[in-house]
Amino acid sequence: MKAFVLRSYGSPDALQLTDVAKPAPGPGEVLIRVRATSVQPWDWHFMRGEPYIARLMPGGPGLRKPKITILGADVAGQVEAVGAGVTEFEPGDEVFTMSRQGGGFAEYVCVPAREVAPKPETLSFEEAAAVPLAAGTALLAIRDAGRVGPGRRVLVNGASGGVGTFAVQLAKAYGAHVTGVCSGRNADLVRSLGADEVIDYTKEDFTRNGELYDALLYVAGNRSFSECRRVLTPKGVYVLVGAAAGRWFQPAGRMFATLAASAFVSQKAVQADVIGYKENRRNLIELTGLIADGKVRPVIDRVYPFEQLQAAVRYQEEGHAPGKVIVTV
Repeated sequence: MKAFVLRSYGSPDALQLTDVAKPAPGPGEVLIRVRATSVQPWDWHFMRGEPYIARLMPGGPGLRKPKITILGADVAGQVEAVGAGVTEFEPGDEVFTMSRQGGGFAEYVCVPAREVAPKPETLSFEEAAAVPLAAGTALLAIRDAGRVGPGRRVLVNGASGGVGTFAVQLAKAYGAHVTGVCSGRNADLVRSLGADEVIDYTKEDFTRNGELYDALLYVAGNRSFSECRRVLTPKGVYVLVGAAAGRWFQPAGRMFATLAASAFVSQKAVQADVIGYKENRRNLIELTGLIADGKVRPVIDRVYPFEQLQAAVRYQEEGHAPGKVIVTV
C-alpha cells in the first residue's frame, strides 16, 4: 500500500510517499480502507517534533526520531477485514474513528474496534473525516470541562477553526448563549453556525469589552490567562484547547503555567484532552446523533487529493483555515 512516511522530523517535505506493507488486523482490531483523513495541528506538531520540550514527555513525539511514522489521526473509510473476536463490524461497513497512533496518511490502517464507530449516514467520507479529533475535543471542552448548559454564557476564542466551528455549534446545542471570536472575514461563517454574537479580534479586544462569561474556550491565540480572567465570572471556567505554537516550549509551557496559576484564583483552568480520553467511541456516537438531528455539521475549507498531502499540511500549518482541511485517499 502507499503511505506518507515520516522518518525524521522536519517540514512537510519530510513526509515521503512510500510503498509499505499492508497491515493485518490483530485480535480486537479492524483493518480500515481509508477514504479520507484530515490535517490538523496534531499532525504538524508530531511532524516537526515541536515544541522540543514535548519530546521529553510521556506520549510525546519521540526524543531523537518520530515514534509515529505514519501520521493522520482522523480516519473515515470502509472495513476491509476484522481481527479475532470482533463481532460488531464486518467488511464493507462504513466507519470513522480517531486513531491515537496515527495511520490516516495511508491507504489502510488498523485500529482497535472499541474505538471505531459507524459513519454518520448523512455525511460523505470527506465530511466524516472532519469530525473525530476536532469535534471530539470540542465536545469534551463544552460538555465536560466547560459544564455548558442552558442559560450559560460561553465565549469561543478561535471560533472559525477546526475545533472552534464545532464548539460554537455544540454550545448552542447545549442551550448556551454563544459569542465567537474570529477575524472579520469569518464572521458570517461563525454566525451561520449559531453564534449569538461575533467579535472581530482585529477591531476589538474581547478581554476588555465589559462582558462576563461562564466559560471561555481558548482554542487559538496568545492572550494570557490573567487577561482572559477579566471576562470570566467569579466561578467561570477557562478551557484550554490550544495556543500560539513555538519551537522550544509553547504551547506546552503556556498550558502548564495556566493550569498552575488557576490553583490560586476562583476561576479554574482545565484542559480538554481528547487524545487521553478513554471513551472516544461513545463521543463519536453522541456526535453522530447531533449530526443526524441537524445540530452539528462539519465545516470544510479545502479538500486535497492524497498525492498533495504535503501541500495540505503546509496550508493548514499557516493557521488561517476556516474549518477543516481534508485529504481524500
